[in-house]
This record gives sequence, C-alpha cells and structure tokens, in this order.
Amino acid sequence: MQSALRIVLLLGAAYALACLVLFLLQRSLLYYPQPRRLGTDATVMKLAVADAELLVSTRPATGPEAVIYFGGNGEDVSGSVPDLAAAFPAHALYALHYRGYGGSSGKPSQDALFADALALFDKVHASHPHVTVVGRSLGSGVAVHLASVRPAERLVLVTPYDSIAGIAAARFPYFPVRFLLRDRYESFRYAPQIKVPTTIITAERDEVIPRASTSLLRTRFAPGIAHEVVIAARGHNTLQEDPLYTQALSGRR
Repeated sequence: MQSALRIVLLLGAAYALACLVLFLLQRSLLYYPQPRRLGTDATVMKLAVADAELLVSTRPATGPEAVIYFGGNGEDVSGSVPDLAAAFPAHALYALHYRGYGGSSGKPSQDALFADALALFDKVHASHPHVTVVGRSLGSGVAVHLASVRPAERLVLVTPYDSIAGIAAARFPYFPVRFLLRDRYESFRYAPQIKVPTTIITAERDEVIPRASTSLLRTRFAPGIAHEVVIAARGHNTLQEDPLYTQALSGRR
C-alpha cells in the first residue's frame, strides 16, 4: 500500500513539475523572434511607446489609404512587404516588428502587442484616414482586437484562429492549458464588435491552425461581415505562392 501511495505521489509531483515547466516556458513556445532582413533607414520607421522602441517596415506613400500588417509568431514582416505592395500598389504600408523581433526592443506578450498595435494605428490613422488592417496567423488575433476598438476601413485575416487557448488545449490535452496560459488571444471575444468588411483567407491544407478553429472564428462575426476565401492545395506557410492570395488580400473578387 505504501509503495503504491509513493508511486502516486511521485507521479503527481512529476505532473505538477511538468505543468510548472510549461507555465514558465509558454512564451518561448509561442514567440519566435526573427531578425529583420529587408529595408533601409529610409524604409524603417521607429515608433516609441511607453517602455519600448518598435521598428516598423514601411513602403511610404502619400494619400488617404494605408495598410497595417501584423505577422506570424516566427515571421520577419519585412519579407511580407513585397506581397502587400502587389496587393495594395497605391497604399502606404506599415508592417510592425513585434517586441523582440526585427530590432524592436522589449519582450512580446499579448497585452504589449495589443497596446503597440493601437499606438501604431493611431499614428498611421492621423495621416491616412482609410486604414486596412491585415493580420496573419498570430497577428490575426492582434488585428481582430485592433479592429474591434479602432475605426479600420477593412479587416483581412490570414490563417486566423478562434483562440490560441483553444489550439494549445488541443495540442496539450493532458495539461490544464486554459488555466496556465497567459497570452490567450481570444479573438472570439472581439469579433462580434467588428462592423467593417472582413476577409478570412484560409489555407486548405493548413498544418498549423486547425481548419475547425478558423471556421469557428467566422461564426463569431455578425451576419454579412466576414467572408472566407480558401486557397486550395496550400499550407500555412505556402498560401502566398498562389495568385489568389494577392487577389484575396486586395479584396478583388
């Protein structure tokens, strides 16, 4: 009996330790900062916020229209500027390097990224009153939150999810992930408040974001707000290779 009890206690202690390790390492599992590969001093804007200095890869342009882009958790957003330029040839482009990414200072977290996105929008909107917000993968959660509280002109979500918490719970089914997670990115909470036209771009063979999570997110929007474009035979990191991707970004049908 004592031997069995000792085994149970050891297993319990091991499980508790595993939960503690998962809790402590969770942000290193979510964020993969990348260096900036493209751009010059003339095309990189510095954005000072309360406790960090952020870099923003840009394609300057005059006029009322602009695009703000939030990338994936392992993305150098400077590499996405050419795709954005093809889809939005007349727009000014602003791609945010999250804290710790591409030369931006600070450490990433949900609250920090949400606040940084608002600061960038306010700066861009002061010069460009018509702002399209684009968020890809992790950045879709940032974009959904932003569009729920700021007057975006249009919202584009590339391989989005209903919540990171839901995806993490499915990947770690034997751990109480929903109680351990700090950065939950619960887009379902903000989608109902969005009133602007929204395009959801889905990779048919997405191996990172479950199709069910993307489909569930679509149901969170008010009727008539969101429409979905499925890129056939493409994965999470290859859908931009299809010409339909640029067409969907631009809003052309």
